[in-house]
Amino acid sequence: MIQFDEGVCHDLASATSREWLETNGLGGFASSTIIGLNTRRYHALLAAATKPPVGRFVLLSKVEETLIIGDTRVDLSTNQYPDTIYPRGFEYQEAFRLDPFPVFSYRIGELLIEKSVFMFHGENTTVVQYRASQPCQLEVRPLIAFRDFHSTTHENTSIDGNVKFGPGLASITPYSGLPTLFLAHNSSEFELTSDWYRNFEYEEEKHRGLEFREDLYHPLTLTFDLSSKTPAAIIASTAQHSADDAPICEKYERSRRSKIIEAAPVQDDFVQSLALAADQFIAQRGSLKTIVAGYHWFGDWGRDTMIALPGLTLVTGLHDTARDILLTFAQHVDRGMLPNIFPDAGDTPEYNTVDANLWYFEAVRQYAEYSGDFDLIHEQLYSVLADIVDWHVRGTRYGIKVDPQDGLLHAGEAGVQLTWMDAKVGDWVVTPRIGKPVEIQALWYNALRTMEGFATKLGDNKRAVHYADLAARTHASFNQQFWYGLGQYLFDVVDGHGDASLRPNQVIATSLKYSMLSSERARLVLNKVEQQLLTPFGLRTLPANDSRYVGSYGGDPLRRDSAYHQGTVWPWLLGPFISGYVKTFGRNKETISKAQQWLAPLKDHLTQAGLGSISEIFCADTPHAPCGCIAQAWSVGEVMRVLTEDVHGIRPATATAKHALSALNPAKVVSR
Repeated sequence: MIQFDEGVCHDLASATSREWLETNGLGGFASSTIIGLNTRRYHALLAAATKPPVGRFVLLSKVEETLIIGDTRVDLSTNQYPDTIYPRGFEYQEAFRLDPFPVFSYRIGELLIEKSVFMFHGENTTVVQYRASQPCQLEVRPLIAFRDFHSTTHENTSIDGNVKFGPGLASITPYSGLPTLFLAHNSSEFELTSDWYRNFEYEEEKHRGLEFREDLYHPLTLTFDLSSKTPAAIIASTAQHSADDAPICEKYERSRRSKIIEAAPVQDDFVQSLALAADQFIAQRGSLKTIVAGYHWFGDWGRDTMIALPGLTLVTGLHDTARDILLTFAQHVDRGMLPNIFPDAGDTPEYNTVDANLWYFEAVRQYAEYSGDFDLIHEQLYSVLADIVDWHVRGTRYGIKVDPQDGLLHAGEAGVQLTWMDAKVGDWVVTPRIGKPVEIQALWYNALRTMEGFATKLGDNKRAVHYADLAARTHASFNQQFWYGLGQYLFDVVDGHGDASLRPNQVIATSLKYSMLSSERARLVLNKVEQQLLTPFGLRTLPANDSRYVGSYGGDPLRRDSAYHQGTVWPWLLGPFISGYVKTFGRNKETISKAQQWLAPLKDHLTQAGLGSISEIFCADTPHAPCGCIAQAWSVGEVMRVLTEDVHGIRPATATAKHALSALNPAKVVSR
């Protein structure tokens, strides 16, 4: 349980730097700071996914709360308006905790009031409940936005403020084409209002150089009679509920989350916390599953999904979920390419990635090792994977094609960003990496050896020989062209000449199942990265002595994208770095101890920024402030994977045995 006392809650800077997140398995979410002050346009009590996992709209932004004790009115809300904080409800807040979902505690004299917020899994539904230690009244004023979650709303005359009422239920459909918002409640009275709250300010959006002011519509006021035996309940949803459903939903959510903790691969609080965080990224896409890349603003990206999949699903024993995800993306392979992104509007996927296609092979390989389910590969995936290889050999979009001269995989053309270093501002691609990027060759070789293994197992001997020949040629050319002798590490890109930029991409060449590097060269690479790129929260994308290095990430989109891969620290890179380190130097007391030391700051980070999760990025300069998304799938997934596999030693064979034993014996099986 993560919790903070009044010292943190009363400190605005400290309180607003900590954000909670609830998700619903559809891509929808609820989120704010620990004092309920919305600092982002993405903060909301109900951001519904209308086309799961995308099509997200902020329906209910927040609720204003006023406690009524006799003739005294006490505002519990906190908002940022131009040049002022009003009301100042945080001054009455004595605690915040995740237990397992957000609980806010306020004290006014002898009166203690607690508010809890959680989302109900599988629905665009948020439940808000209040409990008081003694009788009082609570006035709640819902404020609605009804807009795309990337935008803001402003006072307008086109809104339909008509509120429909039934017993314990109010509903409003302010704009055609958007869902109806249902508010189930057990209030003692209500009042129609139809007015606007103007000029909310979102400080984080201001810092990001984006629109940061918003007006919110107030359609009605609900008044509740509270006591220790009579909690107040509001269920905000796109479906109809009764307030009586609140305790049922709460019981279900507590049970569901307890099972996630119990099923964690190790009896370790760090692992268990990450298991809960991992659950937040799994979402529905049609009848199958996918992975939301990050909250608040990402959808499901092919690259992020395949990198995150092992840590989010396989090490946690969610093999069926992993199977669903692999099938989801198999359905959308086109010209040998996985989608880079499914747009928020739910339209045609975008195919502008080279590495997602190759990470797919690694995800399938690990799925096979963890689950033993080769039937899936034989019956549904093998032909898809073979087709991807064929397209890469003969050529597909954006110059992605095996070079017939050396067998290495070329990718890229002017104006396009294809690798994970994909920042682009207008027509400016910040890190174009056109040619033969180092991690693409490592992934290509790994894919070919994986396919050789699959083909052999399935008796497809002709293809097995073909893949082996391609792999052997790639191996020879890679070692001839990519070693930078002067620096004793790998070139980042080869395109006629070698790009000697010291970047973290080379660690992927040390970590994959099938590696082209000798042990000696792998040691040199890892030592160089440790010396110049390793930070307490991940790997820098450039060393501090590089002239292009940007130490701080922030500001408007131009400044942010300019820094995104030019020094900025990425936690997910600890995954291949640690796996490569343990693989190269051996899994022993020394390497396990080092891995634990490298991961320890991220355990502490769970109480900062996005509570219980791991941020997308950190500033390159000390103290490495967290930034970007507050919860990122591949950050959580890769830390979860190396913590389980490399630190605790639970790998596919032991994981399969552990889950088999767990099925027979309810007692927890702990790996040694």
